[in-house]
Amino acid sequence: MSDAAQPSAAEVRAAAEAVKTALDRHLDAVERRSGQDDPAVYAAFDELAAAAEVYDELLYDTYDEVTPFEIPGSDSLPAYAGPEEPSALSVLIRRDYTVAEPQRLLHQAQRIADLDPDAADEAVGNGAGADRADAAAVVGSSVHAALGVLFGEFEPDEIASRHKEFGLEEGDSTLWVAAADEPAEPGEWLSAPFDQADPQRVVCRFDVSAVFDEELDGDDDLLEPLDRERLNREPLDRER
Repeated sequence: MSDAAQPSAAEVRAAAEAVKTALDRHLDAVERRSGQDDPAVYAAFDELAAAAEVYDELLYDTYDEVTPFEIPGSDSLPAYAGPEEPSALSVLIRRDYTVAEPQRLLHQAQRIADLDPDAADEAVGNGAGADRADAAAVVGSSVHAALGVLFGEFEPDEIASRHKEFGLEEGDSTLWVAAADEPAEPGEWLSAPFDQADPQRVVCRFDVSAVFDEELDGDDDLLEPLDRERLNREPLDRER
């Protein structure tokens, strides 16, 4: 950057004052919040994040210095380019798991198969008229089939809340709420459900990762799960 294009010391000072103001507003919103999902707290958080990012940029450009303001997470989303008043939404969810206890998973799947042989039929790919006893036996020895039974029987949110019971260990997860111009026609996107995910249409995003716990300096036990997710939705850190 040329000297003429560099921000002035006064601009850096003004950005610092904006951070102080945003901090006061955020604390005030937190103290006055009406519930865990109070929109005023979300708005104050966004204002603080934006002010801190502007100050960080100006401080670096002017003095080649950085701030300790680092909210861990993935790369920031691009500027929102969707409709001002969305009339339709797409909710995109990814949750990663590892099979931590295969025998527990197999046991739970076998129990489900014993109670509902149709679930075992679908899991092992048997058609109508297949021997249900054979299907259940395959479920009892195949992690692949057991996963089919598990996810065929329970909703994803229930699996997420009971993952340890099923022998699974949680990995990273993300949820995007994206604006759409109009509701999709039935079956329109089923052949490629994630091809049209557009980061510029994401209204809000919530991420969960073990890396956030490692970077919160031991204070994460003081945060509610939703608070940690909110902290991680608009990261300020970037590589120098």
